Amino acid sequence: MEPTRVEFLHLPEWQKALFYALTFVSMVLMAYPIVKRIRVWRQGKPIDWKPDIWGGISTYILGQKKVRTSRPKSGAPMHLLIFYGFLSLFVATTLLAIATYAPLVGIPNFHRGLYYLVYEATFDVLGMFFVIGVAWALVRRLFFLPKAATNTAQDTWVLALLLTVGVTGYLLEAARMANDPQPYDVSAPVGYALAQLIPRIGANTYLIVWWFHMIWVWVFFAMIPHMRLRHIVMAIFSAGGQPQTQPWGELKPISMEEVEETGQIGVAHAKDYSRWHLMSLDACMECGRCTEVCPANGVGKILNPKRVAQDIRAAAVSGAPIAEAVTEDALWACTTCNACVEACPVLIRHVDLIVDARRNLVAEGKLSGTAAVVLRQTASTGNAWGAPAGSREDWMKDLGVPLAREKKEFEVLFWVGCAGATDPGAVRTTKAVAELLNRAGVDYACLGQEEQCTGDAARRIGDEFLFQEMAQANVATFAKYGVKKIVTPCPHCFNTLKNEYGQFDGDYEVQHHSQFLLGLVQQGKLVGAELSPGQTVYHDPCYLARVNDESDAPRELLGDESHLNGMPSPVTEWLDQERGRRKLIEPEHFGRKTLCCGAGGGRMWMEEPPEQRPSNRRAEELLATGAKTVALGCPFCRIMLDAGIKAVTDEEIRLVDLAELLQDANRKAP
Repeated sequence: MEPTRVEFLHLPEWQKALFYALTFVSMVLMAYPIVKRIRVWRQGKPIDWKPDIWGGISTYILGQKKVRTSRPKSGAPMHLLIFYGFLSLFVATTLLAIATYAPLVGIPNFHRGLYYLVYEATFDVLGMFFVIGVAWALVRRLFFLPKAATNTAQDTWVLALLLTVGVTGYLLEAARMANDPQPYDVSAPVGYALAQLIPRIGANTYLIVWWFHMIWVWVFFAMIPHMRLRHIVMAIFSAGGQPQTQPWGELKPISMEEVEETGQIGVAHAKDYSRWHLMSLDACMECGRCTEVCPANGVGKILNPKRVAQDIRAAAVSGAPIAEAVTEDALWACTTCNACVEACPVLIRHVDLIVDARRNLVAEGKLSGTAAVVLRQTASTGNAWGAPAGSREDWMKDLGVPLAREKKEFEVLFWVGCAGATDPGAVRTTKAVAELLNRAGVDYACLGQEEQCTGDAARRIGDEFLFQEMAQANVATFAKYGVKKIVTPCPHCFNTLKNEYGQFDGDYEVQHHSQFLLGLVQQGKLVGAELSPGQTVYHDPCYLARVNDESDAPRELLGDESHLNGMPSPVTEWLDQERGRRKLIEPEHFGRKTLCCGAGGGRMWMEEPPEQRPSNRRAEELLATGAKTVALGCPFCRIMLDAGIKAVTDEEIRLVDLAELLQDANRKAP
């Protein structure tokens, strides 16, 4: 007898009709709330980008990239078991349906023979992934739930529902074998093993088990839109419609035409966001990964990225102003470090949501204090520190630094930045870079007093048009000198020049100084830094490592070849094996998972209580490695960590930029 099985075993025609009717009802109950949500999404603005539908779905849904690269404590293995187990059951059901109804279009039912045996063996085993994963999730929720995850009785019942669907599916399979045993039943090992535990049953008992399982399946379908189960569907929409070509470090501009049309700047209500942003909020599983990694939340501030998503989603229905739904304090607490965006499995762009709301607050005159002072200083002097333009050349006296206005033509523009020309610590970095460029014979020049702030802080605080004014002025200066290549020690300037100036026809090859100096070392024009093993820890700046995915160049410059860029995370186990062969010590959070110092998003200029400073928390983590030297590659991080280290220890700790370590090595070189 050819291996196969009878579909709708023992079901009379009237029960088949009832099955189809109830299945249709459950589908309607699932679809209707989704259609209602689509109406909510459509109140937003149409997207102005071409989504990479297949790329997004294949990478983030089928490939589960965000979950695979999560830290172990996030429950990633559990989630992967549930997802791929559920996917396998979905594929199995779809293939079975195709085979069952194929004869209606003249195609023979192919669910037989060798195909049937392979089908049974494959999906019977893969389905257990789902059962094991859900059981794991249920135990975790009851006894080991992370603090950041939402915890309600409804969540527990949802997991119980999923477990019931999975277990009753296997019981139904065992009941079929117990009612109609076949010699090839062993091809489905899980069902076959269960069948050996129950006695031979009659047709009526089998039908009871069949209907019991189907009732739970219909309940599952009907409940999807009403619980966080909806993310099963919504995440597909979110991944397929995401702005694939927009780097995390790029914020969308606002045009004057848009302001004239809407009568406002930024986002006041949920309808002012794009339809995709509103849709992505419905994909939120409230897993809390975003909150777990938020540096502001980690030090006790009111900001909770998970709550931001929930509050804006609720405001999309209620019509409440975003600043009231989320609260202004929460909006201003964000450092725009993108840790939440990096962690979110369903691609919610929390930073976009927050900065768009900040833009409206700034436009409405609701910004005061030191942050407002920074905007005024930037507007009046072109320097976020408020230093006059002429002082931008003070650092270069007697260093032989060429100026663009004198040299006219050069290959590389050395972009110093406001901090690099003003802050004493950052000035040491600037001088070190200039000395290294001179030593390597690089054809470069500085703008000096012609250089203005890139506008990074202004844009992220929320003054979009001040940013645009700064950007357009700098782009015009670059055009005057034919600038094509830029190197800068500031990751914030690096990000803005690289990812945002293209909005104003400013397309350049932009490199962080670690990337550029590494190139000079590889060309033999400079020697690399020499470190004593186990004495130095490197702090990854958010806007370099996470936002622009550059973690390798700084490490290679310091003599380590960790190759973290693009490497699956977590890599803690790998580093444990490598530590004995490495010169650098790694803190708990490093690479793309780095812990923010608290300076970004304009926060460096905002007042905050000492006990709520992310820099203190980061300093403690860095010093916990036992290192006596903290290396870094960002002037903002340097300012924040200098204060943080002094706040957490009286011990003498050396805080030094990559360029200074390289400067020391090259001064010693013959």
